[in-house]
Amino acid sequence: MRDLDYIYKRIEGKKFDYIGYNFTQTENSALKSFFDLAQEFDNIDNFYDLCVAIPKSFFNVEARLYIVEPKLNVMKLAAKTRNNGELHTPPPDDVRPEVQPYYTERQSLVLTIRGKEPLIDQLPFEIHDDVLGLLELLPSAKLGEHQELFFQKYANRIGFNIHNRFLVEKNIEHLKFIRSLVADIEHNVIVPNMVYKLFLRGLRRKIMKNIELEKLFTERSLSGLCDEACMRDYSKEVDDNNQGLITELENIEKHYKNMSLFIETLFRKSHFDQGRLTLRTKSCNMLKDVVRPQLDRYIEQFQSMDISVEDRFSGIPDTEIITVVDVGLMAQVYANLFSNAVKYTKAVNNDAGETVKYISYGHEIIRDFFGQGKDGVKFNVFSTGPHVAPEDRGNLFEDGYRGSNITTQPGTGHGLAFIKNAVEIHGGLVGYEPTQYGNNFYFILPK
Repeated sequence: MRDLDYIYKRIEGKKFDYIGYNFTQTENSALKSFFDLAQEFDNIDNFYDLCVAIPKSFFNVEARLYIVEPKLNVMKLAAKTRNNGELHTPPPDDVRPEVQPYYTERQSLVLTIRGKEPLIDQLPFEIHDDVLGLLELLPSAKLGEHQELFFQKYANRIGFNIHNRFLVEKNIEHLKFIRSLVADIEHNVIVPNMVYKLFLRGLRRKIMKNIELEKLFTERSLSGLCDEACMRDYSKEVDDNNQGLITELENIEKHYKNMSLFIETLFRKSHFDQGRLTLRTKSCNMLKDVVRPQLDRYIEQFQSMDISVEDRFSGIPDTEIITVVDVGLMAQVYANLFSNAVKYTKAVNNDAGETVKYISYGHEIIRDFFGQGKDGVKFNVFSTGPHVAPEDRGNLFEDGYRGSNITTQPGTGHGLAFIKNAVEIHGGLVGYEPTQYGNNFYFILPK
């Protein structure tokens, strides 16, 4: 609701406040320079450097800026004027948020940087008491009351600017995520949905065949031309056709089950609300509930490409394992891995001189992978073919990246990035390793 009278009232209040502040020309110039340059620097690190450079440039005061890192939700050193020490370290014990500015025993002045209270809940991370960071000033002697007031107002301006930047960054990340999610929906829902046409055509053909057989049988029966041999032939043909109907129905049911799982997973309201993938975990049998249903989806494509599924070559036990995961996201992880295997599996010669072309899958336990007593489960999908080029290996899981040797293959470079995201929110990690005869893509989850 617009209220121009309230705006005028706030302007008059600010006029009165600034008369009371009685800032010097240098102090006013410092604030103006900060506002102008804050709009000029888009890079967040440049902005952090600006925050500490203003006190140094205008007042010859050394400064350190500590900011809550959004992804880690911990306060770290973001910028400093002195070149000693490293960035991204936590503040010392005597530098902590307080209601009022205060001096440490080292005679540094600490000012708390706060966000905009009405918009705190819109930040992409949780903060305590509206605190976004700390500004530590290291003057040669204690500052006067007037200068302390100026730097307190300066810290407030830093807070408002950082809060706005966090909100902008959140919105940008949210839009990127939505765009990425749309790609997942297209790849795993819209495109596979076209398969229904093939199933329905097959179903219609077999239904029409049964109608023709029924008509033919009726005509022959009425004319007395259908003897016992004719009945056996008719019965066998109808039975064969009904078996085909059952197969088509089973295909539709499998496809429906998988599509329903992906639709439920990708269209969750929480994904869109939070701008990131959200988990709905439960205990499941990874082999039965996740891997094999996806293998069933791709088995015909493997066969059409002369790719066999040869678990005995993997050396990985194909035993059942119960784990707590988001079944829908894990199913999509395997769907992306098998989809890549269809495109990139190539024939190679084994030690016996035989030409082989296959994929394998499985898992293995890695003891203490996540720390003492915290085992990991490594899930593997291997395929034969030339190794990924060494210069490409470090970027395989980056969104949009495609290896230098596969540019002629259709693809977006998004599938492996999705896998990385889905696995990491489960507390795991992803990786690639060249192995004998080909390439192994894997992910490791806590057991």
